Amino acid sequence: MKKKSLKIIMKKFLLLIFCAFAFSANAMEKKTTFNKELFDKAQSEGKFVVVSSWIKYCSSCAGQMKILKQAKNEGGLSDIKFDNIEYFSFDVTNREIADLLKVQYQTTLLIFKDNKEIYRSVGETTKDLIYEAIKSSI
Repeated sequence: MKKKSLKIIMKKFLLLIFCAFAFSANAMEKKTTFNKELFDKAQSEGKFVVVSSWIKYCSSCAGQMKILKQAKNEGGLSDIKFDNIEYFSFDVTNREIADLLKVQYQTTLLIFKDNKEIYRSVGETTKDLIYEAIKSSI
């Protein structure tokens, strides 16, 4: 009986450790990069601006951000010049930014051009669809 309860305790402990690492990995990837001055500057320079929202411990948010970073940093969209695109992200619990952009939910993806929002989606985490949204907006 004692061995069985120890085994159950160990399983629960290992599950807890696994969850802690899984959640902290997602949280570490996320950082607010949105800055109103840089956002306005990029738009005044005629750049496309891509903005994504996230919330701590949201794995789909981390997935969306990873796809967007890959597209820019690793040339995932090789036929698009990213020197004309700025990418920002923010924690949706930051009400000042969320209210400015009228964002209510995490994993919201916005694309701006000429000081206008030209694309908005909520919950999109499919690489092909995100790439298509960027391509069709440019």
